[in-house]
Amino acid sequence: MTRRLPLHARALLSLAAAAGLPPLCFAGARRLGLGDAPALAAAAALTLPLLAWLAARWLAPLRRLTRALEGAVLGYRDGDFSLSLAADGPRELATLTRLHAELGQALREQRQHLAQRELLLDTVVQNTPVALVLTGPGGKVAIANLAARQLLGDGRHLAGLDFAAVIAPLPEPLREALADDADRLFSVTLADGSEETFHHGTHAFRLQGQPHRLRLLRRMTRELSRAEVAAWKRVIRVLSHEMNNSLAPISSLAHSGAELARRGDTERLPQVLAGIAARAAHLHGFLSGYARFAKLPAPRHEAVAWAPFLGRLAALGEFRLDGEPPAAPGWFDAAQVEQALLNLIKNAHESGSAPGDVALRLGAARGELRIEVLDRGPGMSEAVLAQALLPFYSTKRAEPGAPGGTGLGLALAREIAEAHDGRIALGNRDGGGLRVVLSLPLGPSAAPPAR
Repeated sequence: MTRRLPLHARALLSLAAAAGLPPLCFAGARRLGLGDAPALAAAAALTLPLLAWLAARWLAPLRRLTRALEGAVLGYRDGDFSLSLAADGPRELATLTRLHAELGQALREQRQHLAQRELLLDTVVQNTPVALVLTGPGGKVAIANLAARQLLGDGRHLAGLDFAAVIAPLPEPLREALADDADRLFSVTLADGSEETFHHGTHAFRLQGQPHRLRLLRRMTRELSRAEVAAWKRVIRVLSHEMNNSLAPISSLAHSGAELARRGDTERLPQVLAGIAARAAHLHGFLSGYARFAKLPAPRHEAVAWAPFLGRLAALGEFRLDGEPPAAPGWFDAAQVEQALLNLIKNAHESGSAPGDVALRLGAARGELRIEVLDRGPGMSEAVLAQALLPFYSTKRAEPGAPGGTGLGLALAREIAEAHDGRIALGNRDGGGLRVVLSLPLGPSAAPPAR
């Protein structure tokens, strides 16, 4: 029964025993005829061992629990959460042991969950076809998955090795890409003689307060080959469609001209020949556009004064200038940027926008020159926006009854922007219409104005 007494009840019983036993023993010794000093000594000899035994017995569960908790804490420190405590002793200690058991169960479940996640992550990392290398302080390899070990170390373990020494015997393009701290796309001839194209991606971060760098090498040969085949298929489809649209009328007109000549009806022959010439000229212009896209030369950057540039552009395409051009001259290839803007202005007019709503806006922000072509046409759907900049994708074919296009206007503008280390972006405007933004580097700040 006393095993279930609470701690405060045990403390009270101990105090009562400590206060009551010595006088009783002293009184009994006096009745036996002992003097004060012998009676006091006899009382002390009897009560002190008894009190010590009672204290040890009643505090034994607390001592056992303390030792068990000490062992459990040491086990937790070492990662062992398997130790459980028996619910014994006073109610307060039983509650403590129950809570300790719940804590141990929660820690075991969390550890099991983390172990499963770690196993899953390691399985994914090791079996992914992307070569993954994590380097830590001092350039030592911390993690290298199977793909990285096969590509960089002939299958041997790389953990703990110096990364610079690992990549030293690799082919030069691969070694240069891995030594660089920038993303890049490159091709390399491997030891087996095959040529592969890789994308190198890298990211630096701090792990446990130490600098680390993650490098990813992804084989892109198959993806690029598929993209190349898809591009060729689009080219063939567009060329076949456009050539059939021109060759079929030419064949029909040639047959009609031959029939007229056989009949001696020469009055209509000039009209037939003019139709053949028109279709041939259209086909020639179509193929010339493709040739210009394929043979776009590297841009020749120069300072470009805005007044003459905008004057030449206005003579070739109608637009409204929204705002004032920047005070500093531009720094780009005037002929190429003029061609890109003419394509964009032509597209704006062909969108169905009113001529007065086609506007050109120029500005400079964050080290970039921004040239915007604005219209109030129907805009583009999300699907069309996602593909409008792809070569051979014509936005005009997306509208029923609209004239077909080559699909090179926006693609050529994008090619020109990227050749200038810039970019092009499309977006729908509030209130309807499309905004095409051509962003180009501002160039040398001290560039002299063009004359």
